[in-house]
Amino acid sequence: MWDSHKNKKADKIDTLIGHNTEIKGDVTFSGGLHVDGKIHGSIIAEQDGGSVVSLSEQGYIEGEIRVPNIVLNGTVKGDVHSGAHIELAPNARVNGNVYYALIEMARGAEVNGNLVHKPEPQVGNPVKKPIEMVSAKESAQGDS
Repeated sequence: MWDSHKNKKADKIDTLIGHNTEIKGDVTFSGGLHVDGKIHGSIIAEQDGGSVVSLSEQGYIEGEIRVPNIVLNGTVKGDVHSGAHIELAPNARVNGNVYYALIEMARGAEVNGNLVHKPEPQVGNPVKKPIEMVSAKESAQGDS
């Protein structure tokens, strides 16, 4: 897992879904979520840009994923939406579209769907109109 992108650390796990656990329903979380088991439902991070989900080699998700930072090394059947960073490790298998701002894909990872680049939103940085420069001479002419 990584620790260089925006100082995010995937090793901080707040929630663990163990190997012998199967969940049927949506999972909403914040912080770090690690999945070794199976989830039949969507995984959605609350409005926290630092949330991370990691899926181990034996993990399985059937449903949509909407998390800013994602590390996959298991199987996903559904679309994956990463707002910031996604890492597809060697055993990652995605049957669906992957929407990403920044992607890392290791040899052996597999995506059976489209890769769609979506730039990271500029938080707190509104679009500014360019400033039009007017000389004092032009300004005086416009006043008459």
